[in-house]
Amino acid sequence: MIKNACLFMLVAGAMACTDTKEKSVTAGAAPASFSTEGKKVITYTTADSSDYRLSLTDTLAFADKGQPFENEITVFVDPGKTFQTYFGTGAALTDASAETFYKLPKDKQAEFLAAYFDKGKGIGYNVARTNINSCDFSSDMYTYVQDGDKDLKTFNIEHDKKYKIPFIKEAMKAAGGQLNLFASPWSPPAWMKENNDMLHGGKLKADYYSSWALYYTKFIKEYEKEGVPVWGISVQNEPMATQRWESCIYTAEEERDFLKNHLGPTMQKEGLQDKKIIVWDHNRDLIYQRAQTYFNDPEAAKYAWGIGFHWYEDWSGGQPMYENIKRVYEAYPDKNILFTEGCAEAFKTSRLKEWVLGEEYGRSMINDFNNGMVGFTDWNILLDETGGPNHVQNFCFAPVHGDTKTGELIYTNAYYYIGHFSKFIQPGAKRITSSPSRSQLLSTAFLNPDGTITVVVMNQGSRARFSLWINGKAAAADILGHSINTYLIK
Repeated sequence: MIKNACLFMLVAGAMACTDTKEKSVTAGAAPASFSTEGKKVITYTTADSSDYRLSLTDTLAFADKGQPFENEITVFVDPGKTFQTYFGTGAALTDASAETFYKLPKDKQAEFLAAYFDKGKGIGYNVARTNINSCDFSSDMYTYVQDGDKDLKTFNIEHDKKYKIPFIKEAMKAAGGQLNLFASPWSPPAWMKENNDMLHGGKLKADYYSSWALYYTKFIKEYEKEGVPVWGISVQNEPMATQRWESCIYTAEEERDFLKNHLGPTMQKEGLQDKKIIVWDHNRDLIYQRAQTYFNDPEAAKYAWGIGFHWYEDWSGGQPMYENIKRVYEAYPDKNILFTEGCAEAFKTSRLKEWVLGEEYGRSMINDFNNGMVGFTDWNILLDETGGPNHVQNFCFAPVHGDTKTGELIYTNAYYYIGHFSKFIQPGAKRITSSPSRSQLLSTAFLNPDGTITVVVMNQGSRARFSLWINGKAAAADILGHSINTYLIK
């Protein structure tokens, strides 16, 4: 069972079901002045050295409070300043996740689906990603065509019908019938590439640009025949990384030209112009140069819904490049910025209970939302007790692991940290200003379509008292050390 039963008892109806259609990501006009009159602050907590896991812990009230004193800790929230529109939160439904899922007992499968996708009992995921052809988190290497079939006459997705497609359909059902699913390729078939290898980087041969563009449309149409709607695609997973697993290299100019001359027009020609296309799909470090190259070209930009990013640029011990997201948001406010992948790497069973796993997610999500991100897509939604399966032994952490030997589910702290955002921020919400007075606290806030406000506060230090301040009114809050709280104002 999940560590704390409070997760499955969180106030039903606290979140209204909302329309998930895209809205403008630009800063919006200020709403009518928000009043705290008659409103309560419902508090949910996940904390280290405690049993609190997304637990309902307190209900606070507002009282008059003018200028705070210099030595007070305050989180200032301004509902009158609105920014990007929240799209959603989810994770990748990979081959590895699907295979692990079907090795679990039926009751654990049901628990897993409710924990992630149920809006009342779970954390309400509404976004998903999957792989086109194999990736490192597949048990084998595969494509959907026979070697040399430039016209794609042999295209079929039989491989995915065994585990991945049934798994995605189960997730869709648990999410209420709809998921915003996007698909990403790690590599074209080997015979389409200059290195004749799906692994180790390499580039797509110019002779196969048109065939490869058509490949995406075949994938979308075949999935939709199986009852799996595809919301969008990304052009290439990590186009600047030569990996020992499936990978393919594009410079910014090469990806731009493939998009505007082949992929975009082919999607239009095949009647898929409503599908969203995400560019880059790699780290924050180079994101501005890539964004500039795509979006300064009107013929490429018209096909791009937005730009995706990962968090692995700090692999060498540096700091995450959060400000680079803000630079893109400032320069191209009409384009969406979506986190498309991230996880804790170098899996070790001994680290499953480490608190830092959750804090990495909380820190990243708060900073990236505050810099213009519209949504968050975690990497594998589920992995086994080894951090796999993975055909190149690139084992990693997932928020939830399924022990295929014992049949148990293992919830890491990352699951709960992500839930503090995904459960309480509604699709269509507008980010609003949230500003802590001490660096010990990180915060972000959203004005939901139903008029409620979600404030997420993460405490990186010891236990603290602070005031949640809105327009001259404040609620006195207590936050445990190394914790994350969601304050739902309703």
